[in-house]
Amino acid sequence: MENNTASPKNILKNPPVQIILFGIVLCLIQVLSMNGVISSSFAFALGNTLIYAVMAIGFCLLLGYSGLASLGTAGFIGIGTYAVYYIMQENGYPLFLAFLVTLGISLGLGVVVGFISLRIEGIYLAILTLGLSEIIRNVLMAIKPTIKLELANSRLFGIQMNDRVAYFLIVIIYCLLMWVTSNLINSPTGRAMVAMKNSTSAAQAMGISLMKFRLMAFVIATVYAALGGLLYMVYVRNLTTSSSLLLTLTTSLNILGAVIIGGSKSLWGTFVGTFIIYGIQSMFLSRIPFFVKNPAFITMVTGVLIVVVVMFFPGGIAQIASNISASFKKRKLAGAAAAAEEKKGEE
Repeated sequence: MENNTASPKNILKNPPVQIILFGIVLCLIQVLSMNGVISSSFAFALGNTLIYAVMAIGFCLLLGYSGLASLGTAGFIGIGTYAVYYIMQENGYPLFLAFLVTLGISLGLGVVVGFISLRIEGIYLAILTLGLSEIIRNVLMAIKPTIKLELANSRLFGIQMNDRVAYFLIVIIYCLLMWVTSNLINSPTGRAMVAMKNSTSAAQAMGISLMKFRLMAFVIATVYAALGGLLYMVYVRNLTTSSSLLLTLTTSLNILGAVIIGGSKSLWGTFVGTFIIYGIQSMFLSRIPFFVKNPAFITMVTGVLIVVVVMFFPGGIAQIASNISASFKKRKLAGAAAAAEEKKGEE
């Protein structure tokens, strides 16, 4: 019997291969933009959407696999944005050091929130993280309400980080985090998180440490959000906390909506959800006069989508895609069985 494990179809089902191919497609979009085939505004909006997708990956792990609610994403994003500004703009240090500082601060904050989650659960945990986010935002706004990263100070390994170079960096980091998170989900750690989500008492009975895995979930989500803030500052290079919605509850709710719409237990679904929340408006609808005059309309559509998904498709778009795929397979098998029966009858 011929071994088909190395067939192209099986190779394409390999998650790392899928992520690499997706990254190549994303890079090709920027290349086409650089050659004038695609507008630069379209590519810039896609890069901005990928930044929010980085944040959403961590929230997917936190909510979908660990069952922990948080509304503090916006505050964690602020850590990354201000760390980049003070490390690179104020002190002239390289981006790599800003990355390390962001990582260190977000790790510490994630541990603190993780410990808090051991005593507070559900809606109270969400409210607490929201309060923490508002504290962080107001402290940052009091320190400096407007931050701007000059292009001359934005360098990585000697390469100037303009928006095109930053785009490729965003794609690399996004694909890397997708791969790391996918491996984590499919590992014993991911299964322990799911068990903890389903029943904390049953998980403890099986010897699963709630402290260990709750801390891990919050640390990862916090690091991803702060890293998203870092990428935002490198890509957009300016932020006014008094007028921007980036560090407000709106961002936290949008990330939550993206994960719910896409599917809280699907990384690919999370990307689709993020694209619906952030990408469609900035990449397509911003060119249509009706949506330019009525920017709140897309917010209304998002709210309706969330209601429909929660009521009829708890697994989000990922569940819808899975149901469609299962339906096609069922029809294909039924057709093959009918053909076999017909052939048998002819014989």
